[in-house]
Amino acid sequence: MRDGKRRRSVVAAAALLSGVLTLSACGGESGSGGEPGASSAKKPEKEQAKVDKAAAEKSSDARIVITPKDGADNASIHAAKVGVKSGKLTSVTMKAAATGQEVEGTLAADGSGWKPNGQLQRATRYTISAEAEDSEGRKVLENSTFTTVSPNNSFIGYFTPEDGSTVGVGMPVSLNFDKGITDKKAVQAAIEVNTTSGQEVVGHWFSDTRLDFRPKDYWKAGSKVTVDLNLDGVEGANGVTGVQDKSFSFTVGRSQVSTVDVKTKTMEVVRDGKTVKTFKISAGAPETPTYNGQMVISEKYKETRMNGATVGFTDDDGKGEYDIPDVPHAMRLSTSGTFIHGNYWGADSVFGNVNTSHGCVGLNDVQGADDPGQDGAWFFKNSLLGDVVVVKNSPDKQIAPDNGLNGWNMSWEDWKAGSAL
Repeated sequence: MRDGKRRRSVVAAAALLSGVLTLSACGGESGSGGEPGASSAKKPEKEQAKVDKAAAEKSSDARIVITPKDGADNASIHAAKVGVKSGKLTSVTMKAAATGQEVEGTLAADGSGWKPNGQLQRATRYTISAEAEDSEGRKVLENSTFTTVSPNNSFIGYFTPEDGSTVGVGMPVSLNFDKGITDKKAVQAAIEVNTTSGQEVVGHWFSDTRLDFRPKDYWKAGSKVTVDLNLDGVEGANGVTGVQDKSFSFTVGRSQVSTVDVKTKTMEVVRDGKTVKTFKISAGAPETPTYNGQMVISEKYKETRMNGATVGFTDDDGKGEYDIPDVPHAMRLSTSGTFIHGNYWGADSVFGNVNTSHGCVGLNDVQGADDPGQDGAWFFKNSLLGDVVVVKNSPDKQIAPDNGLNGWNMSWEDWKAGSAL
């Protein structure tokens, strides 16, 4: 071949090869191996990596943790809190979503956490917005929206005695739940009752809604009893959980047990093992006798109204057989209406001689409850909630253990048999 033809052939081949390379450079977007488009895909990946690296260098190391989690439903009214890792909180705002009302809370001095100052409302939607920063001052934000458990899906226990009170040796710990409890074991296990006296304390279920705790014998005088209600999140029944996370305590005062003898119509007051007073009394009449048994004072009223119609004592016209607007120095002994109280309408000669009441125990007193020298006034002043009044020698039956705070009228074996644990 002549040189000219050879040069033309080389030029043509080069042109053809150039076209092939051009086609490869403008080919598809596949970038795997040596397939068309590999070099063009790698370039944006490298650029994105640079962007990601730069963003990471600017982001905060602080990580905010909000409880409950965003979107949570049926959240505990005690569960809300905000924490932080690798940083400190700088601000937290919590609001009720429907009203915008802010929930007051406390931010730890070192910025390690935040929590509301009190329990939340049930069946309420809340929002939490939190801000934190790391050691280099780089900020981070976090938000959460959640809804607390509704009243229909939660239960609480109303308890006796009051926190911080001083009570008599017969006062049980009594809890009344606002929903029926089917998982009694789980609920009872979540309640701790401890006493400085070292006495064994056992719970007894009187019903699906009532749980009482007591030791075998009366509390030791001077001891302190602490109760922890760890019920938050405990499922008491299907779909019904507890919302209480609370502790309370009470002190047991001096021992005072008063014994009413219906036959002799007297009452002996024994304090710390010694008789301090003996009173003449008037108990229930033969047709309306007083219960026998150990009864605990559960309420005290300087004056109160007593109407027979409220406890089933009515005349033919449906009105109460009695209606006294100002009974002095009244102290409740049973849910069904048994009281020990002052009596100003009976003659002085009644006390110690005749039983005339509708089942209550009466002490001589005056109208107005303003004479401290009266028997009723002395006993009222010198009695604590939780003091025991024992009634004996009455023609009536023994009071039911669940009629008031009167579980002492049950043997220890029977009491323990009512425990779910």
